[in-house]
Amino acid sequence: MRNFILALTITAASIFAASGSASATLTANANHSLINIDFMYHGSTVSVRGEADSGVDLVVKITSPEAHQALKTKGKVGGVLWMNVGQLEFEHLPGYYALYATKDIDRILDASEREKYGIGYDVLGRKAEIRPLANEEDRAKWFSEFIKFKEESNLYATPKNIVTTASKDSASASYFMKSDWPFQAPPGIYDVTVYAVKNGKVAEEAHSKVTVEQVGIVKTLSDMAKNNAATYGLISIAAALLAGFGVGLIFKKDGGAH
Repeated sequence: MRNFILALTITAASIFAASGSASATLTANANHSLINIDFMYHGSTVSVRGEADSGVDLVVKITSPEAHQALKTKGKVGGVLWMNVGQLEFEHLPGYYALYATKDIDRILDASEREKYGIGYDVLGRKAEIRPLANEEDRAKWFSEFIKFKEESNLYATPKNIVTTASKDSASASYFMKSDWPFQAPPGIYDVTVYAVKNGKVAEEAHSKVTVEQVGIVKTLSDMAKNNAATYGLISIAAALLAGFGVGLIFKKDGGAH
């Protein structure tokens, strides 16, 4: 009986200790958790807010699911012309990846924790499968080019110190981050994870979603392109002819081109 009571006490103490750790509660602003792509869409914004224990640092990660990705490689043909000379396949990498934090992530989070939770480009690089490759030097080179391409496309980002906090009382604080959402991000469901970090370790994590979906005429045309390619092609040709006819009228009205 004494051993049973001791075990019960230890279990209760463990539960209490766990409940007393960082209690980050993620909430997504309703205006930003659903992003509609319509005919006038040029990107949007996304915001994340919530509460955490006072004194913790925070990392916010927004990602899309892992997907097969391919990039064309360029080279000189005949020593003169730059042309596509091959294709690299990338596996086990998200199409979209963004990190936000209260401080420089390398300063607040141990390397083993970054590896465990998939935080940082270096972690993605070790996980990625790239083919075909001649050697490890090529792997580093082409992964660097992949990151560069993604950043230029606004699909990968690691801005610093964008998550702000404000103390509510001695035990808790609120946090907030807001960032532009790129128009290049395709429709889909994006995972939002908030990590509360204390003493270099992830104390707790909370989750939410950002949904990007097509609406209106954009959705109609997209569905038509997938399910009725012939009709979509005819409409595209008609639109091109009408556009050309309109341009011709403008030039004719202005007296022709010079």
